[in-house]
Amino acid sequence: MQTVKIPVSIDPIRAASSGLRYEGYVPGKQLKRLSELCAGDCSDVVVSLECGVDLQGIVYLRGKAVTELTLLCQRCMTQFTTEVTVDFCFSPCRTEAEIDELPDAYDPIECNEIGEVRLHQLIEDELIVAMPIIPMHEDTDCSQGSKDVVVGEIDPAQEERPNPFAVLEKLKSK
Repeated sequence: MQTVKIPVSIDPIRAASSGLRYEGYVPGKQLKRLSELCAGDCSDVVVSLECGVDLQGIVYLRGKAVTELTLLCQRCMTQFTTEVTVDFCFSPCRTEAEIDELPDAYDPIECNEIGEVRLHQLIEDELIVAMPIIPMHEDTDCSQGSKDVVVGEIDPAQEERPNPFAVLEKLKSK
C-alpha cells in the first residue's frame, strides 16, 4: 500500500461502510498544539487507520499513530528525542444515549455539523495525552543520572525553631 497524507477529515459512516484503510502520515508542521509542547520540531506522524462496522453494527475508527518528539529533560535541562506511540479505537456518537450505550472497547467521538471527524485533530489530541508528564532521559542516558538535584542547603538552626502551636498546647492543659 502506498504511503500518502492522511485526510484532514472523513465521514466515518461512509468510510466504515466501504471498509476503508489508510496507511500514511500527518505532517508534523500541521500539528501546532503538539509542536508548542515540544522543545524542537515534531516529526511526521506515521498513521495506520481502519474504518469498519463490528458485529453489533457499531461504526469504528481503529488505528495507531507513531511519532518522534524532541523534549526537554526536566532533570538535566537538555533536549532528547523520544518515540510516542498511541493506539486508539473510536466510534462516532450523536447523542448522550449513544455514548452511554457504547461498549467500553470504544471511545466516543463527536462528528461536526456535516457528519465528519477531523482526523488530524483527533490524532494530535491522542499524542498530546500520550506525552510523558515529566519528560526525562533514562537514568543511564542523563548527565544528572539518578542524582538528586539540590537547589539550596537547609540551615540546621531553622530545624530547631519553636513550634508555633505550643501556645495552644498550654491553653489546652488549663
